[in-house]
Order: sequence, then C-alpha cells, then structure tokens
Amino acid sequence: MKNPFNNLFSRFNLKTADGKKPTKIGYVLILGLLGLLLLLISTLFQEETSYMEPPSTLPDKEESVETEEETFLQKDSKSSDLEEIETQYEEDLELLLEEISGVSAVEVMVNLDATNKKIYEKNLIVGHQTTEEIDQNGGERNIEDATEEQQVVIVRQGEKEVPLLIQTKKPEVRGVLVVAKGVEHMELKQWVSEAVSRVLDVPAHRISIMPRNNGEE
Repeated sequence: MKNPFNNLFSRFNLKTADGKKPTKIGYVLILGLLGLLLLLISTLFQEETSYMEPPSTLPDKEESVETEEETFLQKDSKSSDLEEIETQYEEDLELLLEEISGVSAVEVMVNLDATNKKIYEKNLIVGHQTTEEIDQNGGERNIEDATEEQQVVIVRQGEKEVPLLIQTKKPEVRGVLVVAKGVEHMELKQWVSEAVSRVLDVPAHRISIMPRNNGEE
C-alpha cells in the first residue's frame, strides 16, 4: 500500500535528494497534521460525552425538595405535639374546676409557649493556659487564657448511643381563659383563679375568668 504522504512530499519537494526520507520541513508538517487530527478527535469526543451526561443540577434540586419536605414535616410534628398538650391541659382543668362547689359548665382554653423542653446531662471541660511573652525592651508579661466547653453525655442503650436525659420541663403557659357558671361571684372566681394558678404554675395576671351566658348549658 502506498504511503498517502508520498504525493504530498513529492508535490511540495519535502523529501531529500535521494527521495527516501522526508526533509525537516516534512517532519514538521507531519507533526502538525497529526496534532490537528488529534485535536479534532478530542473535540468530537468531548461533544459526544457532553450530550450523554445528564444535567448535574437535577440531583441538587431533588435534594433541595426533599430537605424542604423534611423541614415541613418536623414543624408540623411540633405543632401537633403542642396542640395535644394544650388539649390535655384543658380537659384536665375542666374536670377539676367542675368539682368546685358552685362552679359548673366549665370551658377552658390554654395557650402554651412551646412543647416540653428536654434537658440533657453535660460535662464541663475547663482549660487554662498561661503564655509568657517578652517585648522588644526585654520586659516580660504573662497572658492567661481560660476556656470552657460543654459536651453532652452519651450513654449506650442496646446497640444505640443516645444523650443522657436528666429532666423534661413542662412548656411555659402564655395564658388561660376560663368560662364557667358561678364565677360571677368574687369568692368562686378567686377559687378558680387560685386553682388554675397552682395547677399550671402560671401567675394570676395571665388567667382570665369570665361568667358563662345563663342561656347556655
């Protein structure tokens, strides 16, 4: 098979006098053509690869949507827990206040600040460091640096490691509304206010007590 470069070498006089080897210019031309060919092949390969690869932004959008859904579910769960605690407080107070002599048809509404607050055991790590410095005049001074760091205590329960819970605080009560029959009498109203204050540990100024309409049962 004939060399495809022979005609090119002969036409442009790129061979030596004996016609066997290319001249220096011929070598340069060969290298230039090979480089151009490799560049074209590389460009075509990159274009095909870019068409085959899926857009990289889609997974990020999907992860963002999943994160938003998880956050919404967490907020919805906290709201549901808060409503359950409020309902339980209201039902317990209604049963309790109904037992007061002269008080009847009780309805209670409780407004809480947040859900139960969990308190975990923590270790306090205190660090103390003293550094000696000498200034340009030869004077010495000591620099003391104290640090404090708290770390939650972790305990093992079966195959899991969980933080050590030491206390669960009840949520703070923002306000209480009581509507009942009989509280139009100051003595009964005082009894109801004191009962609510002691049960929920809420100050009297956050308790509102109103008489029920006589037409309602």
